[in-house]
Amino acid sequence: MGKPTGFLEIPRKDRGYKPVADRIRHFHEFVIPMSQEELAAQGARCMDCGIPFCHQGCPVNNIIPDWNDLVYHGDWQDALGVLHSTNNFPEITGRICPAPCQESCTLNLEDEPVTIKSIECAIIDKAWEEGWVEPDIPQRATHKSVAVVGSGPAGMAAAQQLARVGHEVTVFERQERIGGLMRFGIPDFKLGKSIIDRRVSQMMAEGVKFKTHTHVGVDIPAKALLDRYDAVVLTGGSEKPRDLPVPGRDLDGVHFAMDFLRSNTKVVQGIEKELAISAQDKNVVVIGGGDTGSDCIGTSIRQGAKSVTQIEILPQPPEKEDKLLTWPDWPNKMRTSTSQEEGCTRLFSVATKEFLGKNGKVSGVKCVNVEWNKDAQGRWQMSEVEGSEFVLDAELVTLAMGFVHPVHEGMLEELGVELDPRGNVKGSTEGNNAYKTSIEGVFAAGDMRRGQSLVVWAIREGRQCARAVDEFLMGASELPR
Repeated sequence: MGKPTGFLEIPRKDRGYKPVADRIRHFHEFVIPMSQEELAAQGARCMDCGIPFCHQGCPVNNIIPDWNDLVYHGDWQDALGVLHSTNNFPEITGRICPAPCQESCTLNLEDEPVTIKSIECAIIDKAWEEGWVEPDIPQRATHKSVAVVGSGPAGMAAAQQLARVGHEVTVFERQERIGGLMRFGIPDFKLGKSIIDRRVSQMMAEGVKFKTHTHVGVDIPAKALLDRYDAVVLTGGSEKPRDLPVPGRDLDGVHFAMDFLRSNTKVVQGIEKELAISAQDKNVVVIGGGDTGSDCIGTSIRQGAKSVTQIEILPQPPEKEDKLLTWPDWPNKMRTSTSQEEGCTRLFSVATKEFLGKNGKVSGVKCVNVEWNKDAQGRWQMSEVEGSEFVLDAELVTLAMGFVHPVHEGMLEELGVELDPRGNVKGSTEGNNAYKTSIEGVFAAGDMRRGQSLVVWAIREGRQCARAVDEFLMGASELPR
């Protein structure tokens, strides 16, 4: 490394945020970036640690030490080349990835990891500003055609990689615009949609065709793609939400989180004029403690909710992990998102018993405290705490408990692809059958294959699936593994 003693001499610094009172008034991004000088100094903190565990922590295997060092030396264009060699959309991961690479950083043993995510985001943001990101147009055409169903990160990554080696690629998306859950699931204050738009423009220049408002399996027969294209890639995500079948579930005002978020993002982006679901002047209860629940919190606050309470059935995580037991893996520890910082009551070890209502509309959530203990076989078991029931006022409830598997109705049932025991499209990631489904010429990647996961895993699978498709079509591939 260019500064072997940088981690000893330079304090850790990361991006900041605009004040809560300001940012909750709008749906724009509110991160305050660091200067180039500050970023260079943070890049100098990257150790010559021998084994870069950050590579293991990063699902796309970003070559992190190299571009940290290049930023330290001011070689931003070379840093961009290294970054793009493993990641098609670093401007996305630099904003919404939880950064498992930083948990794996050797300096995280002292709770001072390199600010990898911020440096990654700065590299690509500067590249767009300077005009360094250009279409990578293939030198030859293979005259092979590929249909990609779903335009989330897995579908976009697969489509871009396949187009760059000369295949004719068409992406089908059932929504009005490209991006999948990046477009309509993740709020605009976390990911501005112009960031997606400029990548779509780049991909169109590279030859990718996009068909929106096209629901494969509904608007057009799924099997028609098998007749029209030489290969089909299924990247429709894991969109079947986990439900909560308790009394009162059918009351007006109890919604799946994604329906609530999608309603808001479509208004923010000018697609719809009025909110289908609004939190304004309502007591909001968010059931589920993950990222989707956090997005519901930030959205509710910006819509003018009276109060927001988030309940999680699991116990409150420890404030600090035991590094000797967890590092370099992702630890279970207490984390507070920017949305939770904006004003939210968080309750742990709480289960939902019933939704209460008046005149057909939800008015409250009946809850109970729970305990978690291990049985004789060492398995965790939940039990209710006797006499601990209580009621939360609620005129809006969002169910943010994750997703169970892809939607089976329509495309998957029509194709008849084999599913795994969890209900995902069955397919491996290794060997000659990598990303292949049970149907010849049909591949699957991302959440549709692996189940609900991170955007960075979707990008990885999209890239690897593209190589598998290229090998299927051409007999060999020069795309990276």
